[in-house]
Amino acid sequence: MSKKVRVRFAPSPTGGLHLGGVRTVLYNYLFAKKHGGDFVLRIEDTDQTRYVAGAEAYIFNCLEWAGLVPNESPLHGGNYGPYRQSERKAAGMYQQYADQLIEQGHAYYAFDTPEELEKMRAIYKTAENPSPQYDHTLRMKMRNSLSLSAAETNQLLAAGTKKVVRIKMPQNETVSFTDMIRGEVSFDTALVDDKVLLKADGMPTYHLAVVVDDYLMQISHAFRGEEWLPSAPVHVLLWKYLFGLEAMPQWAHLPLILGPSGKLSKRDGARYGFPVFAMNWTDPKTNELTEGFKEKGFLPEAFINLLALLGWNDGTEKEIFSKDELVNAFSMERVHAAGAKFDYEKAKWFNHDWIKHVDSNLLLPLVKDLLLQNEIPVTDESLLLQVISLIKDRCTLLPDFVQQTSFFFKAPQQLDVAAVKSKWTDEKKTFFEAFTETVLQQTDFTPAALETAFKELAAEKNIKPGELQLPLRIMLVGGKFGPPVFDIAVLLGKKETAERIKRGLKQF
Repeated sequence: MSKKVRVRFAPSPTGGLHLGGVRTVLYNYLFAKKHGGDFVLRIEDTDQTRYVAGAEAYIFNCLEWAGLVPNESPLHGGNYGPYRQSERKAAGMYQQYADQLIEQGHAYYAFDTPEELEKMRAIYKTAENPSPQYDHTLRMKMRNSLSLSAAETNQLLAAGTKKVVRIKMPQNETVSFTDMIRGEVSFDTALVDDKVLLKADGMPTYHLAVVVDDYLMQISHAFRGEEWLPSAPVHVLLWKYLFGLEAMPQWAHLPLILGPSGKLSKRDGARYGFPVFAMNWTDPKTNELTEGFKEKGFLPEAFINLLALLGWNDGTEKEIFSKDELVNAFSMERVHAAGAKFDYEKAKWFNHDWIKHVDSNLLLPLVKDLLLQNEIPVTDESLLLQVISLIKDRCTLLPDFVQQTSFFFKAPQQLDVAAVKSKWTDEKKTFFEAFTETVLQQTDFTPAALETAFKELAAEKNIKPGELQLPLRIMLVGGKFGPPVFDIAVLLGKKETAERIKRGLKQF
């Protein structure tokens, strides 16, 4: 690669950040890091009607949580700003290029009103063409600087008539480029309409802005979703007309992430009960909450690990990757062109594996916050750390820690007595009264020593130990769950273990 690698993610601040968007960020980030380049975040707020307050801050919060922080952005600054398109428009960065295209004959002014456009779609609608477009077949029938005389055009411009600038798509050209994932891709320009480049308010559309901004920000590689493939011929021509094709970034169009019924959407999440956004997003207009992976209980390390493998692999059977391992292994050539199916059960598997193997110290603040939110008093962090190490292989999502750890800090108020009531006997009650004293007098208070004392006492009372372990567990934790029962007792301590057995006997 001759010039420095510079990649960009350019979201619109219109709502929550879909996991497909985060995957695009991830692939940009990994590619930049691998090649010693820069990762740029540019806010594409050209459509002010769709702008949603709070959405930009939300995007940055998501990327910070996922550990995918850009080198340059509206927040982080840089030498190629402004990093919001609305600010770039104010600085006059787009008008000059629209003017250049008009002067070259590659674009034109269109004065059509919304009503005239609707009329066009109605008049020229046929069975063969149910959705007429503003293209080479219809442009001369519309009100624009191609169909009007120079005098009429100048008169409308002088009068301040509302107008847009449209690209003049050539009729019989084949536009081609080499996609890093898909290879050679070609388009017939006759099938593409004359896209609006500059809107009536002077704001550029995505088509003009993405080309101008990528050029001015010296972007070397542009990775985006395959839904942008149909727009590629417009963008290739804009590069050709304005800056020359040799200046164009290398492109890669990423595969879709598929849900149970096609492209994964937030409706799939609501319908099937899994998150599709990185973090919780509440629509400020409707107050509708869309759940996020963070709040569902995913570790960011697991989240980016599972996202990386939605459309890419390193050619081996390896599935668990740290971020550094992903940087080293990643290549755009190994991204698949076909859509990647999102499997929530597999996603949870990734999270379970990360929880199981990650350093317990990293889990400590996350679990402590969850316990405090559930009004579980954590008075001893060193105890919590031991508990996390003991039970983390039983947890798939972070909220699982609440049930699995809360009884260490707060004695259960209700016991699942029904689970053992039918087999409860006076002999077992006598056993536990004696075992309470054994616990208090035990000098070697380790799980193994306590289990040995438990079994010896059971033998002395002529009761099978297996019939006694479930009642003990229920007395200590409240139900049929948790790690090995003697590990629980040792972490609770002699006094608390004895107290819980005594309280339990009153309920049995």
